[in-house]
Amino acid sequence: MRVNPPSRIARNLLPRVAEALIDTRIVVVQGARQVGKSTLAAEITGRLGGRLVTLDDDLTRTTAATDPYSFVRQFPDGLLTIDEVQRVPELVLALKATVDANHRPGRYLLTGSANLLQLPATEDSLAGRAESLELFGFSQGEVEGVTETFIDRLFAGDLFLGHESDLARHDYLARACSGGYPEAVSRKSTRRRNAWLDNYVDRVVKRDAADVSNLQRIADLPRLIRLLAARSASELNLSSLATDAEIPVRTLPPYLDLLETLYLIDRIPAWSTNLSKRVVDRPKILLLDSGLAARLVNVSPTGAGPHANPNAAGAIIETFVIAELRRQLGWSQQAPRLFHYRDRDGAEVDLILETADGLIAAIEIKSAATLRGRDTRSISRLRDKVGARFAGGVILHTGPQAQPFGDRLAAVPIDILWSPSG
Repeated sequence: MRVNPPSRIARNLLPRVAEALIDTRIVVVQGARQVGKSTLAAEITGRLGGRLVTLDDDLTRTTAATDPYSFVRQFPDGLLTIDEVQRVPELVLALKATVDANHRPGRYLLTGSANLLQLPATEDSLAGRAESLELFGFSQGEVEGVTETFIDRLFAGDLFLGHESDLARHDYLARACSGGYPEAVSRKSTRRRNAWLDNYVDRVVKRDAADVSNLQRIADLPRLIRLLAARSASELNLSSLATDAEIPVRTLPPYLDLLETLYLIDRIPAWSTNLSKRVVDRPKILLLDSGLAARLVNVSPTGAGPHANPNAAGAIIETFVIAELRRQLGWSQQAPRLFHYRDRDGAEVDLILETADGLIAAIEIKSAATLRGRDTRSISRLRDKVGARFAGGVILHTGPQAQPFGDRLAAVPIDILWSPSG
Protein backbone atom coordinates (compact mmCIF):
# COMPACT_ATOMS: atom_id res chain seq x y z
CA MET A 1 0.00 0.00 0.00
CA ARG A 2 1.30 3.45 -0.89
CA VAL A 3 2.10 5.73 2.06
CA ASN A 4 2.15 9.06 0.22
CA PRO A 5 1.34 9.82 -3.42
CA PRO A 6 3.87 11.09 -5.93
CA SER A 7 4.20 14.88 -5.99
CA ARG A 8 2.86 15.16 -9.55
CA ILE A 9 -0.25 13.15 -10.33
CA ALA A 10 -1.63 12.96 -13.87
CA ARG A 11 -5.40 13.39 -14.06
CA ASN A 12 -7.28 10.79 -16.06
CA LEU A 13 -9.91 13.35 -17.10
CA LEU A 14 -7.38 15.58 -18.89
CA PRO A 15 -7.55 13.80 -22.29
CA ARG A 16 -11.34 14.11 -22.22
CA VAL A 17 -11.11 17.86 -21.62
CA ALA A 18 -8.59 18.31 -24.42
CA GLU A 19 -10.77 16.25 -26.77
CA ALA A 20 -13.86 18.32 -25.97
CA LEU A 21 -12.05 21.58 -26.76
CA ILE A 22 -11.48 20.39 -30.33
CA ASP A 23 -15.17 20.59 -31.27
CA THR A 24 -16.97 22.49 -28.49
CA ARG A 25 -17.17 26.24 -27.99
CA ILE A 26 -17.28 26.18 -24.18
CA VAL A 27 -15.94 23.36 -22.02
CA VAL A 28 -16.76 23.44 -18.32
CA VAL A 29 -14.78 21.47 -15.73
CA GLN A 30 -16.84 21.29 -12.56
CA GLY A 31 -16.20 19.80 -9.17
CA ALA A 32 -15.88 20.52 -5.48
CA ARG A 33 -13.45 23.11 -4.22
CA GLN A 34 -9.88 21.83 -3.87
CA VAL A 35 -10.13 18.80 -6.18
CA GLY A 36 -7.56 20.09 -8.68
CA LYS A 37 -9.64 21.97 -11.26
CA SER A 38 -7.32 24.97 -11.37
CA THR A 39 -4.24 22.80 -11.77
CA LEU A 40 -5.81 20.81 -14.60
CA ALA A 41 -7.04 23.99 -16.31
CA ALA A 42 -3.61 25.61 -16.04
CA GLU A 43 -1.95 22.58 -17.60
CA ILE A 44 -4.31 22.50 -20.58
CA THR A 45 -4.16 26.28 -21.02
CA GLY A 46 -0.38 26.16 -21.07
CA ARG A 47 -0.33 23.37 -23.65
CA LEU A 48 -2.65 25.32 -25.95
CA GLY A 49 -1.02 28.72 -25.51
CA GLY A 50 -4.14 30.20 -23.92
CA ARG A 51 -4.73 32.81 -21.24
CA LEU A 52 -5.92 31.95 -17.71
CA VAL A 53 -7.70 34.34 -15.37
CA THR A 54 -9.07 33.47 -11.95
CA LEU A 55 -12.10 35.01 -10.31
CA ASP A 56 -10.68 34.20 -6.89
CA ASP A 57 -8.63 37.38 -7.40
CA ASP A 58 -10.56 40.38 -6.04
CA LEU A 59 -9.54 42.84 -8.77
CA THR A 60 -10.22 40.37 -11.57
CA ARG A 61 -13.60 39.53 -10.09
CA THR A 62 -14.56 43.21 -9.85
CA THR A 63 -13.48 43.82 -13.44
CA ALA A 64 -15.52 40.86 -14.66
CA ALA A 65 -18.65 41.92 -12.80
CA THR A 66 -18.36 45.54 -13.94
CA ASP A 67 -18.08 44.81 -17.68
CA PRO A 68 -18.69 41.11 -18.36
CA TYR A 69 -18.90 41.50 -22.15
CA SER A 70 -15.48 43.12 -22.47
CA PHE A 71 -14.04 40.65 -19.99
CA VAL A 72 -14.96 37.54 -22.00
CA ARG A 73 -13.67 39.11 -25.25
CA GLN A 74 -10.16 39.82 -23.94
CA PHE A 75 -8.49 36.92 -25.83
CA PRO A 76 -10.54 36.53 -29.05
CA ASP A 77 -8.17 34.38 -31.10
CA GLY A 78 -7.21 31.73 -28.57
CA LEU A 79 -8.38 29.81 -25.53
CA LEU A 80 -9.52 31.92 -22.59
CA THR A 81 -9.70 29.96 -19.34
CA ILE A 82 -11.82 31.45 -16.56
CA ASP A 83 -11.24 29.82 -13.19
CA GLU A 84 -14.06 29.70 -10.60
CA VAL A 85 -16.61 31.19 -12.99
CA GLN A 86 -19.51 30.68 -10.56
CA ARG A 87 -18.20 33.65 -8.58
CA VAL A 88 -19.47 36.05 -11.30
CA PRO A 89 -22.68 34.54 -12.73
CA GLU A 90 -23.14 37.61 -14.94
CA LEU A 91 -20.44 36.24 -17.21
CA VAL A 92 -22.68 33.45 -18.46
CA LEU A 93 -24.92 35.66 -20.60
CA ALA A 94 -21.85 37.42 -21.99
CA LEU A 95 -20.33 34.05 -22.89
CA LYS A 96 -23.57 33.03 -24.60
CA ALA A 97 -23.63 36.18 -26.73
CA THR A 98 -19.96 35.83 -27.66
CA VAL A 99 -20.09 32.19 -28.79
CA ASP A 100 -23.38 32.77 -30.62
CA ALA A 101 -21.61 35.42 -32.68
CA ASN A 102 -18.57 33.22 -33.35
CA HIS A 103 -18.97 29.43 -33.37
CA ARG A 104 -15.24 28.64 -33.28
CA PRO A 105 -14.65 25.63 -30.99
CA GLY A 106 -12.21 25.78 -28.13
CA ARG A 107 -12.92 29.40 -27.22
CA TYR A 108 -13.46 28.99 -23.49
CA LEU A 109 -12.46 26.62 -20.73
CA LEU A 110 -14.36 27.34 -17.53
CA THR A 111 -13.91 25.84 -14.09
CA GLY A 112 -16.45 26.02 -11.32
CA SER A 113 -16.87 24.80 -7.77
CA ALA A 114 -20.60 24.60 -8.40
CA ASN A 115 -22.58 22.82 -11.08
CA LEU A 116 -23.43 25.65 -13.48
CA LEU A 117 -26.13 23.62 -15.19
CA GLN A 118 -28.04 23.42 -11.90
CA LEU A 119 -27.99 27.16 -11.29
CA PRO A 120 -31.27 28.81 -12.40
CA ALA A 121 -29.58 31.74 -14.12
CA THR A 122 -27.28 29.63 -16.27
CA GLU A 123 -28.81 26.29 -17.26
CA ASP A 124 -30.67 27.58 -20.33
CA SER A 125 -27.88 29.94 -21.41
CA LEU A 126 -25.28 27.18 -21.77
CA ALA A 127 -27.56 24.55 -23.30
CA GLY A 128 -26.19 23.38 -26.64
CA ARG A 129 -23.12 25.59 -26.33
CA ALA A 130 -21.12 23.90 -23.60
CA GLU A 131 -19.92 20.46 -22.60
CA SER A 132 -19.57 19.81 -18.89
CA LEU A 133 -17.09 17.37 -17.39
CA GLU A 134 -16.89 16.53 -13.71
CA LEU A 135 -13.60 16.39 -11.84
CA PHE A 136 -13.46 14.71 -8.45
CA GLY A 137 -10.61 14.13 -6.03
CA PHE A 138 -7.82 11.74 -6.94
CA SER A 139 -8.92 8.26 -7.91
CA GLN A 140 -6.88 5.34 -6.62
CA GLY A 141 -5.74 4.72 -10.17
CA GLU A 142 -4.47 8.28 -10.52
CA VAL A 143 -2.49 7.91 -7.30
CA GLU A 144 -1.03 4.64 -8.63
CA GLY A 145 -0.40 6.01 -12.14
CA VAL A 146 -3.16 3.95 -13.77
CA THR A 147 -6.04 4.92 -16.07
CA GLU A 148 -8.75 2.61 -14.78
CA THR A 149 -10.74 0.51 -17.28
CA PHE A 150 -12.77 -1.57 -14.82
CA ILE A 151 -16.17 -0.37 -16.03
CA ASP A 152 -15.49 -0.98 -19.71
CA ARG A 153 -13.99 -4.41 -19.04
CA LEU A 154 -17.01 -5.42 -16.96
CA PHE A 155 -19.34 -4.51 -19.81
CA ALA A 156 -17.10 -6.49 -22.16
CA GLY A 157 -17.77 -9.60 -20.08
CA ASP A 158 -14.53 -9.72 -18.09
CA LEU A 159 -15.06 -11.19 -14.61
CA PHE A 160 -11.41 -10.69 -13.54
CA LEU A 161 -11.06 -14.30 -12.43
CA GLY A 162 -7.27 -14.27 -12.38
CA HIS A 163 -7.08 -11.34 -9.99
CA GLU A 164 -5.42 -11.70 -6.60
CA SER A 165 -4.92 -9.05 -3.95
CA ASP A 166 -2.56 -8.61 -1.02
CA LEU A 167 -4.75 -5.92 0.56
CA ALA A 168 -6.86 -6.60 3.64
CA ARG A 169 -9.88 -4.80 5.09
CA HIS A 170 -7.76 -2.39 7.14
CA ASP A 171 -5.83 -1.40 3.99
CA TYR A 172 -9.05 -0.48 2.20
CA LEU A 173 -10.24 1.45 5.23
CA ALA A 174 -6.98 3.40 5.32
CA ARG A 175 -7.39 4.34 1.65
CA ALA A 176 -11.01 5.30 2.26
CA CYS A 177 -10.04 7.54 5.17
CA SER A 178 -7.46 9.31 3.00
CA GLY A 179 -10.15 10.22 0.47
CA GLY A 180 -9.26 12.04 -2.72
CA TYR A 181 -8.80 15.75 -2.01
CA PRO A 182 -5.23 16.40 -3.21
CA GLU A 183 -4.28 18.48 -0.17
CA ALA A 184 -5.60 15.86 2.25
CA VAL A 185 -3.96 12.99 0.37
CA SER A 186 -0.61 14.77 0.47
CA ARG A 187 -0.64 15.16 4.26
CA LYS A 188 1.88 12.83 5.89
CA SER A 189 -0.17 11.84 8.93
CA THR A 190 -3.78 11.19 9.88
CA ARG A 191 -3.62 14.05 12.36
CA ARG A 192 -2.55 16.55 9.70
CA ARG A 193 -5.09 15.25 7.21
CA ASN A 194 -7.85 15.57 9.79
CA ALA A 195 -6.82 19.16 10.51
CA TRP A 196 -7.40 20.02 6.86
CA LEU A 197 -10.70 18.13 6.64
CA ASP A 198 -12.02 19.73 9.84
CA ASN A 199 -11.91 23.14 8.15
CA TYR A 200 -13.01 22.11 4.68
CA VAL A 201 -16.79 22.14 5.10
CA ASP A 202 -16.79 25.50 6.86
CA ARG A 203 -14.66 27.01 4.09
CA VAL A 204 -16.98 25.75 1.37
CA VAL A 205 -20.11 26.90 3.19
CA LYS A 206 -18.78 30.38 3.90
CA ARG A 207 -17.39 30.92 0.42
CA ASP A 208 -19.18 28.94 -2.27
CA ALA A 209 -22.64 28.42 -0.79
CA ALA A 210 -23.16 32.15 -0.45
CA ASP A 211 -22.07 32.69 -4.07
CA VAL A 212 -24.68 30.37 -5.57
CA SER A 213 -27.59 30.39 -3.12
CA ASN A 214 -29.82 32.73 -1.15
CA LEU A 215 -31.18 30.07 1.21
CA GLN A 216 -31.93 31.39 4.67
CA ARG A 217 -30.29 28.68 6.77
CA ILE A 218 -26.90 28.24 5.14
CA ALA A 219 -25.35 28.21 8.62
CA ASP A 220 -27.12 24.87 9.19
CA LEU A 221 -25.30 23.19 6.30
CA PRO A 222 -22.31 21.82 8.30
CA ARG A 223 -24.67 19.97 10.63
CA LEU A 224 -26.71 18.68 7.70
CA ILE A 225 -23.56 17.41 5.99
CA ARG A 226 -22.61 15.49 9.13
CA LEU A 227 -26.02 13.85 9.22
CA LEU A 228 -25.68 12.92 5.56
CA ALA A 229 -22.22 11.47 6.19
CA ALA A 230 -23.79 9.11 8.72
CA ARG A 231 -26.23 8.01 6.00
CA SER A 232 -23.74 7.80 3.13
CA ALA A 233 -24.21 4.77 0.85
CA SER A 234 -27.73 4.20 2.16
CA GLU A 235 -31.21 5.13 0.96
CA LEU A 236 -32.26 8.68 1.68
CA ASN A 237 -35.20 8.97 4.06
CA LEU A 238 -36.21 12.62 3.98
CA SER A 239 -38.50 12.41 7.01
CA SER A 240 -35.80 10.93 9.24
CA LEU A 241 -33.20 13.39 7.98
CA ALA A 242 -35.50 16.37 8.49
CA THR A 243 -36.23 15.30 12.06
CA ASP A 244 -32.55 14.94 12.93
CA ALA A 245 -31.61 18.18 11.16
CA GLU A 246 -34.51 20.08 12.73
CA ILE A 247 -35.45 21.40 9.30
CA PRO A 248 -39.06 21.08 8.05
CA VAL A 249 -39.21 18.24 5.54
CA ARG A 250 -40.89 20.44 2.91
CA THR A 251 -37.96 22.89 2.97
CA LEU A 252 -35.19 20.27 3.03
CA PRO A 253 -34.88 19.53 -0.75
CA PRO A 254 -33.37 22.94 -1.67
CA TYR A 255 -30.59 22.37 0.85
CA LEU A 256 -29.83 18.96 -0.65
CA ASP A 257 -29.88 20.55 -4.10
CA LEU A 258 -27.30 23.09 -2.92
CA LEU A 259 -24.99 20.43 -1.48
CA GLU A 260 -25.25 18.52 -4.74
CA THR A 261 -24.55 21.68 -6.74
CA LEU A 262 -21.40 22.17 -4.64
CA TYR A 263 -20.32 18.56 -5.33
CA LEU A 264 -20.33 17.57 -1.67
CA ILE A 265 -23.01 14.92 -2.11
CA ASP A 266 -24.59 12.91 -4.87
CA ARG A 267 -27.99 11.27 -5.04
CA ILE A 268 -27.91 7.98 -6.91
CA PRO A 269 -31.37 7.34 -8.38
CA ALA A 270 -33.23 4.10 -8.03
CA TRP A 271 -33.21 1.91 -11.11
CA SER A 272 -36.74 1.65 -12.42
CA THR A 273 -37.69 -1.18 -14.72
CA ASN A 274 -40.82 -2.80 -16.01
CA LEU A 275 -39.46 -6.09 -14.69
CA SER A 276 -41.04 -5.32 -11.34
CA LYS A 277 -43.70 -2.93 -10.09
CA ARG A 278 -42.46 -3.34 -6.54
CA VAL A 279 -39.33 -1.21 -6.86
CA VAL A 280 -38.45 1.17 -4.02
CA ASP A 281 -37.78 4.53 -5.66
CA ARG A 282 -35.84 6.45 -3.00
CA PRO A 283 -32.36 7.62 -4.06
CA LYS A 284 -29.18 6.51 -2.34
CA ILE A 285 -27.20 9.33 -0.74
CA LEU A 286 -23.43 9.53 -1.16
CA LEU A 287 -20.76 11.83 0.19
CA LEU A 288 -18.48 12.24 -2.78
CA ASP A 289 -15.29 12.02 -0.74
CA SER A 290 -14.90 9.05 1.59
CA GLY A 291 -12.16 10.77 3.59
CA LEU A 292 -14.46 13.65 4.46
CA ALA A 293 -17.27 11.21 5.28
CA ALA A 294 -14.97 9.21 7.55
CA ARG A 295 -13.84 12.28 9.44
CA LEU A 296 -17.41 13.49 9.94
CA VAL A 297 -18.55 10.16 11.44
CA ASN A 298 -15.40 9.55 13.52
CA VAL A 299 -13.96 6.65 11.54
CA SER A 300 -10.18 6.35 11.32
CA PRO A 301 -7.88 3.83 9.60
CA THR A 302 -8.09 1.73 12.77
CA GLY A 303 -11.89 1.56 12.65
CA ALA A 304 -14.87 3.26 14.25
CA GLY A 305 -13.90 5.58 17.08
CA PRO A 306 -15.64 6.27 20.40
CA HIS A 307 -19.31 7.18 20.03
CA ALA A 308 -19.28 6.13 16.36
CA ASN A 309 -21.75 3.66 14.89
CA PRO A 310 -19.99 0.25 15.00
CA ASN A 311 -21.13 -0.34 11.41
CA ALA A 312 -19.75 2.99 10.23
CA ALA A 313 -16.45 1.57 8.96
CA GLY A 314 -18.27 -0.76 6.57
CA ALA A 315 -20.35 2.14 5.27
CA ILE A 316 -17.17 4.17 4.69
CA ILE A 317 -15.68 1.35 2.62
CA GLU A 318 -18.88 1.23 0.56
CA THR A 319 -18.77 5.02 0.15
CA PHE A 320 -15.16 4.71 -0.99
CA VAL A 321 -15.99 2.09 -3.64
CA ILE A 322 -18.97 4.01 -5.02
CA ALA A 323 -16.92 7.22 -5.12
CA GLU A 324 -14.17 5.42 -7.07
CA LEU A 325 -16.70 4.23 -9.63
CA ARG A 326 -18.23 7.70 -9.80
CA ARG A 327 -14.80 9.05 -10.76
CA GLN A 328 -14.23 6.37 -13.39
CA LEU A 329 -17.47 7.27 -15.17
CA GLY A 330 -15.65 10.41 -16.34
CA TRP A 331 -13.33 8.48 -18.67
CA SER A 332 -15.26 5.27 -19.33
CA GLN A 333 -15.84 4.62 -23.04
CA GLN A 334 -19.19 3.03 -22.21
CA ALA A 335 -20.29 6.10 -20.20
CA PRO A 336 -23.07 4.28 -18.32
CA ARG A 337 -25.45 5.86 -15.86
CA LEU A 338 -25.29 4.87 -12.20
CA PHE A 339 -28.28 3.55 -10.22
CA HIS A 340 -29.10 1.42 -7.21
CA TYR A 341 -31.85 -1.18 -6.91
CA ARG A 342 -34.14 -2.51 -4.19
CA ASP A 343 -37.57 -4.03 -4.48
CA ARG A 344 -40.21 -4.63 -1.83
CA ASP A 345 -39.50 -8.35 -1.89
CA GLY A 346 -36.07 -7.79 -0.38
CA ALA A 347 -33.85 -8.00 -3.47
CA GLU A 348 -31.19 -5.29 -3.25
CA VAL A 349 -28.20 -4.51 -5.46
CA ASP A 350 -25.83 -1.74 -4.39
CA LEU A 351 -25.08 -0.39 -7.87
CA ILE A 352 -26.45 -0.87 -11.35
CA LEU A 353 -24.72 0.60 -14.37
CA GLU A 354 -26.80 0.97 -17.53
CA THR A 355 -25.51 2.01 -20.94
CA ALA A 356 -27.43 4.06 -23.48
CA ASP A 357 -28.25 0.90 -25.44
CA GLY A 358 -29.66 -0.88 -22.40
CA LEU A 359 -26.81 -3.14 -21.27
CA ILE A 360 -26.74 -3.75 -17.52
CA ALA A 361 -23.86 -4.43 -15.12
CA ALA A 362 -24.39 -4.99 -11.41
CA ILE A 363 -22.07 -4.43 -8.46
CA GLU A 364 -22.43 -5.46 -4.84
CA ILE A 365 -20.02 -4.19 -2.17
CA LYS A 366 -19.06 -6.19 0.91
CA SER A 367 -16.58 -5.02 3.52
CA ALA A 368 -16.00 -8.63 4.62
CA ALA A 369 -13.31 -10.96 3.27
CA THR A 370 -15.64 -13.95 2.94
CA LEU A 371 -19.10 -14.26 1.43
CA ARG A 372 -22.17 -16.11 2.60
CA GLY A 373 -24.61 -17.87 0.33
CA ARG A 374 -27.25 -15.19 0.78
CA ASP A 375 -24.81 -12.52 -0.44
CA THR A 376 -25.23 -13.76 -4.02
CA ARG A 377 -29.02 -14.07 -4.14
CA SER A 378 -30.06 -10.58 -5.15
CA ILE A 379 -27.50 -10.14 -7.91
CA SER A 380 -28.33 -13.62 -9.25
CA ARG A 381 -32.03 -12.81 -9.23
CA LEU A 382 -31.39 -9.57 -11.10
CA ARG A 383 -29.33 -11.39 -13.74
CA ASP A 384 -32.18 -13.84 -14.30
CA LYS A 385 -34.74 -11.05 -14.65
CA VAL A 386 -32.64 -8.97 -17.04
CA GLY A 387 -31.62 -11.89 -19.25
CA ALA A 388 -29.52 -11.12 -22.32
CA ARG A 389 -29.13 -7.45 -21.36
CA PHE A 390 -27.04 -8.49 -18.34
CA ALA A 391 -23.38 -7.99 -19.24
CA GLY A 392 -21.95 -9.14 -15.93
CA GLY A 393 -22.01 -8.72 -12.19
CA VAL A 394 -19.40 -8.68 -9.45
CA ILE A 395 -19.39 -8.70 -5.69
CA LEU A 396 -16.47 -6.55 -4.58
CA HIS A 397 -15.00 -7.72 -1.26
CA THR A 398 -11.94 -7.33 0.96
CA GLY A 399 -10.65 -10.88 0.51
CA PRO A 400 -7.59 -12.03 -1.49
CA GLN A 401 -8.95 -13.85 -4.54
CA ALA A 402 -11.50 -13.66 -7.34
CA GLN A 403 -13.96 -16.55 -7.54
CA PRO A 404 -16.81 -17.31 -9.97
CA PHE A 405 -20.23 -18.02 -8.48
CA GLY A 406 -22.47 -18.50 -11.48
CA ASP A 407 -23.19 -17.46 -15.03
CA ARG A 408 -21.70 -13.98 -15.68
CA LEU A 409 -21.06 -13.50 -11.94
CA ALA A 410 -17.92 -13.37 -9.79
CA ALA A 411 -16.65 -12.23 -6.41
CA VAL A 412 -13.56 -10.04 -6.84
CA PRO A 413 -11.25 -8.11 -4.46
CA ILE A 414 -11.99 -4.39 -4.34
CA ASP A 415 -8.58 -3.35 -5.66
CA ILE A 416 -9.52 -4.67 -9.12
CA LEU A 417 -11.01 -1.18 -9.50
CA TRP A 418 -7.54 0.31 -9.96
CA SER A 419 -5.54 -2.71 -11.04
CA PRO A 420 -3.52 -2.07 -14.24
CA SER A 421 -5.40 -5.00 -15.77
CA GLY A 422 -8.77 -3.86 -14.42
